[in-house]
Amino acid sequence: MSLNRSEKEAVINDVTGLAAKAQTLVIAEYRGITVADMTKLRANARGQGVSLSVLKNTLARRAVAGGSFEVLADQMTGPLIYGFSEDAVAAAKVVADFAKTNDKLVIRGGAFAGKALDVNGVKELANIPSKEVLLAQLCGLLMSPISRTAVVLGALAAKKGEGAAAAA
Repeated sequence: MSLNRSEKEAVINDVTGLAAKAQTLVIAEYRGITVADMTKLRANARGQGVSLSVLKNTLARRAVAGGSFEVLADQMTGPLIYGFSEDAVAAAKVVADFAKTNDKLVIRGGAFAGKALDVNGVKELANIPSKEVLLAQLCGLLMSPISRTAVVLGALAAKKGEGAAAAA
C-alpha cells in the first residue's frame, strides 16, 4: 500500500518521537511468521513497554537520521520489525525470548547508547536482569551486613543472658 507525502511525514514524526524517548532499538527479520505469532509477539511487547512496528526501511532511516540509532541505517534492509523501548533491556528481551521459540524471527542487530549491537550483543543485552530485579539484588546486598550484625549481636545477648542466669 502506497502512502502519500503527508502520511509518510506522519510516520516519520511518530518514529522520530519513539526514537527520541527510547534507549534501545532492536531490529529483526520477520519473514515467514504467521499473523497469530506476530499478534502474540506484539501483545507481549506491549505488556513490557516495547513499541514494535513494521516500517518501510526508507522511512525508518529518515526517522533515525541524526539520532543515536543512525548507526543501524545500513542494516535497515528487507522485511524488518523495529522494537523501541525506554527500558534499556526490554526490547532486546522481548525479541530474543520470542526468537528462542520461533526460528522464523531472525535478530539482525540493535543499538544501545549510540552504539550498534550485533546479534550476540542483543542477546547479551537481553540476558541482563530487569531494573526491578537489579534493585532487589542491590537491596539484598545492602541489607546483608546489617542482618548479619543483628544475628551476631542477638547471639551475644543470648550468651550473656545464659551466663547471668547461671551466676545467679
